Amino acid sequence: MAARPPLVALKDVHLQDGQRPLFDGVDLAVEPRSRAALVGRNGAGKSTLMKVVMGLIEPDSGDRSVQSATRFAYVPQEPIITGDTLLDYASSGEAETWTAESWLETFGLNPAKSTQGLSGGETRRAALAKAFAEEPDLLLLDEPTNHLDILAIELLENELIQARFALLVVSHDRAFLNRVTNTVHWLENRRVRTLNKGFVEFDEWSTKVMEEEAESLRRLTKTIERETATFYSSITARRSRNEGRARSLNALRAERAEKMKDAPRELYLGVDSGATSGKLVAEIKNVSKGFAGRTLFSGLTTRIIRGDRLGIVGPNGAGKTTLVKTLLGELAPDEGTVRMGANLEPVYLDQSREGLKSDMTLWDALTPGGGDSILVRGVSKHVAAYAKDFLFSEAQLRQPISTLSGGERNRLLLARALAKPANLLILDEPTNDLDMDTLDKLEELLENYDGTLILVSHDRDFIDRLSTSTLALNGRGDIVETPGGWTDFIRQNPGFLQPGANPRPQDKAAAERAAANPAPAAAAQAAAKKPGKLTFKDAHRLKELEGLIETLPATIAKHDATLADPTLYTRDPKAFDATMKAADRARADLESAEMEWLELEEKKAALAG
Repeated sequence: MAARPPLVALKDVHLQDGQRPLFDGVDLAVEPRSRAALVGRNGAGKSTLMKVVMGLIEPDSGDRSVQSATRFAYVPQEPIITGDTLLDYASSGEAETWTAESWLETFGLNPAKSTQGLSGGETRRAALAKAFAEEPDLLLLDEPTNHLDILAIELLENELIQARFALLVVSHDRAFLNRVTNTVHWLENRRVRTLNKGFVEFDEWSTKVMEEEAESLRRLTKTIERETATFYSSITARRSRNEGRARSLNALRAERAEKMKDAPRELYLGVDSGATSGKLVAEIKNVSKGFAGRTLFSGLTTRIIRGDRLGIVGPNGAGKTTLVKTLLGELAPDEGTVRMGANLEPVYLDQSREGLKSDMTLWDALTPGGGDSILVRGVSKHVAAYAKDFLFSEAQLRQPISTLSGGERNRLLLARALAKPANLLILDEPTNDLDMDTLDKLEELLENYDGTLILVSHDRDFIDRLSTSTLALNGRGDIVETPGGWTDFIRQNPGFLQPGANPRPQDKAAAERAAANPAPAAAAQAAAKKPGKLTFKDAHRLKELEGLIETLPATIAKHDATLADPTLYTRDPKAFDATMKAADRARADLESAEMEWLELEEKKAALAG
């Protein structure tokens, strides 16, 4: 049986972006029923290439061929929803009204809902519903998982796997691409390489390609060195021979310059964990929180210890950001208590991008106090040099933030957040719009970070790689904590996030059933054995430790305030020395008290349970 021709094919496509060549001989074919990822660095031209595939942008040269009557549907990075209702919007293209209504409901939207005031997740789902309803032959998606929660991402994955149309998708979400794709187009160095396998094979393949290219460049450099030495050693030889060798040498140098020109700029990320926090970062006891009569979570008891990496997952609207603010003491709980540890220096990267106004320039955003320098982890650095670390050019410094892409805005937020020392780093949806190379750099940075990390994300792969424990909310008031990342949570709590599912983890449900219907021998044993408790001495010591943990931070702050006097050392060196030693002793006492308190609390819980 003959292979079917591609739906769309590009051949030797060239395109300039101003003075910069964007595509230099791009070849790409989209086969019927294929599900292809289009990957590449931020700024490589992925979104532009998708528009060339659709015919929205004419290339400078090259051929674009399309099967007759091929229908396209496209969901851009930032969809614009028009019309009075979602149904008006979803049926405004090629879709039948009943099909548009059905797909809106599939993606969890009310067709009669107004298009005004939609959240990011609702906007994305509406755009996806419209695209599916148009029943295309080729669907093009640009960062489709941005602003979607995990349940919506899994729904999208299932629909794409079952669909009969072809797919071309740009995404940074590794778990999504691993599950959905069977082809990868890699846009690198202004050309496209194609892997006829799913994205799960991409890392190994691309690493091998880059190693081969690095070796080719190394051999070329050695050839130039050898030819240069030969050329100058034979300078007395016949002139015509020298001219020929010179032309050959210049050609080699031009080839090397061309290869080097495409070498990507390096992203430099750094983080300073600042002063060491206390061993205990936060203690949460039986905490509940709700809004407008709706319980977001209840009965949460946990501790965050220095160095923990806590992942927080759940559907949109489940209360993840509220939980973070409650853990940090920014919101008071409705019930229970939250106690924060000592010496905390938190930095919060907010998913809403608050503080970034569209009319401010990148320079203004990096230097809110004015001037031309920024304090980067205690060291003054020129704003242009720091911006360059995050791949911003000098020309962009005076541009308004509204001109930046989603990935560039997220890099700007990272630049602002990582400039400050932080022993507690809170990242709320940090992966949106970032390319995979930036994500890899961020993961590497966080893996080596020795402070405490709280990570809110719908990126399952990101949570898996970084989290040592995971807190999950299901949007129905239930909350559960599981050691490990996303995969561990799902394995131990199947169905927890699904609407209408039993909210309790399987092991807890089994324990409750066993408690309600104990076996006769087990019931007799339980009746004979009463819960234990701390000895009088341990209970008294626990109270003493709680008092110390309460008062020592104020003592440390008082000593630090005294030491902040810049004239103290010259006026009274002995007082300076005594205060310094007293502050060190107080910090050591606090560390010791927290460690002992944790041990006694664990002993108390073990005796009670």
